[in-house]
Amino acid sequence: MVNLVFLDQETLPPQAHLRRPEFAHHWQSYDDTLPEQVQARLAEADIVLVNKVTLTAQMLTTLPRLKLIALAATGSDNVDLEACRQAGIAVCNVRNYSKSSVPEHALSLMMALNRSLHAYRNSITEGRWQQSGQFCYFDYPVRDLAGQTLGLIGYGTIAKDLEKMAQALGMKVIVAARKGQAPTEGRVRFEYLLENADVISLHCPLNDDTHHLIAEPEFKLMKDDALLINVGRGGLVDEAALLLALEHQQIGGAGFDVVTAEPPAADNPLMHALAYPNFILTPHVAWASRASMQRLADQLIDNIEAFVAGKEQNRLV
Repeated sequence: MVNLVFLDQETLPPQAHLRRPEFAHHWQSYDDTLPEQVQARLAEADIVLVNKVTLTAQMLTTLPRLKLIALAATGSDNVDLEACRQAGIAVCNVRNYSKSSVPEHALSLMMALNRSLHAYRNSITEGRWQQSGQFCYFDYPVRDLAGQTLGLIGYGTIAKDLEKMAQALGMKVIVAARKGQAPTEGRVRFEYLLENADVISLHCPLNDDTHHLIAEPEFKLMKDDALLINVGRGGLVDEAALLLALEHQQIGGAGFDVVTAEPPAADNPLMHALAYPNFILTPHVAWASRASMQRLADQLIDNIEAFVAGKEQNRLV
């Protein structure tokens, strides 16, 4: 009998059907788990399913029975992978489940900001249209995506799908080489992208090299009407620097679906940035189309069944 424990099943929406594995097992799930609860809840677990709960090296050393960490996400920054290697614990993740949902969300943020949809909607609720006395008014800029340059930082599956969508709308697409590295075929210098892109979209993993990849020096390089889109990870951007860039009109606007700490505290810079009409924040739902959520749930169980059958699938460790 294989013991499975899902530490934070509430992170998956009820619309997604999470089937049970076909092998003999005992299933225990919790809506959420605090750090001090991890050891007790996983004491008898052979396999843990986890989305956002952090599993540190110290925690893992107290769980000798644990054989597999099945991530209900692509990102793995909440798990100490090196500690898993040393302990002989396999780790797998889910991949490409949101390959349509995330780029569509990024494109939606670009469109909304380029057309000032958020700003115009709010101004209408405040009575501005009636005050104008005209059939329309021009308080906020309206721009076409066609003819603009989209700069991609990170070039995985999601970024490549966004590239296709953007090109279909008539955008030119450039891709950055890694920061501090020379440009290669098909990649432009990182600084060149910042200086020349009308829209910059982030699609990087979060690690030591990419933490605060975009900060005050990078904002100074951008066009004063450039848009910054982040549907990747919150820590890719120095949020305090973004707030200042919006305040000083160094950039044209920003659309974020991620925050460094989620949910954000009331004093988080991005919460203050909501006061600006050219900033949009959504609650980490870029991945959450119905089709994507079901693919995630299915792949999560597929990974577990493959592991029990002795097959390697979507392994990080």
